[in-house]
Amino acid sequence: MAKNPENPYRATSRPQPVARPSGHEEGDATGGLIPYKNPKALIAYYLGIGSLLIFPLGLVSVVLGFMGLADRKRNPVIKGSAHAWIGIVLGGLSLLCGSVGVFFLFFAAARL
Repeated sequence: MAKNPENPYRATSRPQPVARPSGHEEGDATGGLIPYKNPKALIAYYLGIGSLLIFPLGLVSVVLGFMGLADRKRNPVIKGSAHAWIGIVLGGLSLLCGSVGVFFLFFAAARL
């Protein structure tokens, strides 16, 4: 066997640039799951979940959800429309159920 002085595994003197597809933007560590660029939608989501326990939070959740959707409409690069809609739906359900519950409490108290 002849010895080849060239090492095929040797590193080149300078690294070669990596070709990226056109339109590819640098991603974030969350993979786009958490809309940190749309804090109104994210807060609406968390308040919508919290409003299932404390129903007055539902009003804030609904308002912030619509504000998050408006931000998304103005700037399509930011994500968060799903979080905003979840905040709106859960906040609305919480307000509806809480209002019906308070109504029945007052109605029952009036009958005593």
